[in-house]
Amino acid sequence: MKLLIRNLPRSTSEVKLREMFESYGTVQSCTLVIDKESGSSKGFGFAEMPKPGEAKAAMKGLNGKLVEGQKIRVKKAESKESGANKADS
Repeated sequence: MKLLIRNLPRSTSEVKLREMFESYGTVQSCTLVIDKESGSSKGFGFAEMPKPGEAKAAMKGLNGKLVEGQKIRVKKAESKESGANKADS
């Protein structure tokens, strides 16, 4: 299951993000979205967890968690396919 993590402090690293999610289970991948011009984080990223139960536990446990003074938001990421279909209709 792919999770969207929003409102991350710009100083959060992919390593730190991965560590937060690994406390709930197996993390397949963890990526921050980086601004191409500045090279710094845009304040959001994605985590992929192969086991839905672990992903749901991470969502529940981390949504609203304070990270460096900011409340992060964690939810299931919308699939790119459904987003493309909405634009077509």
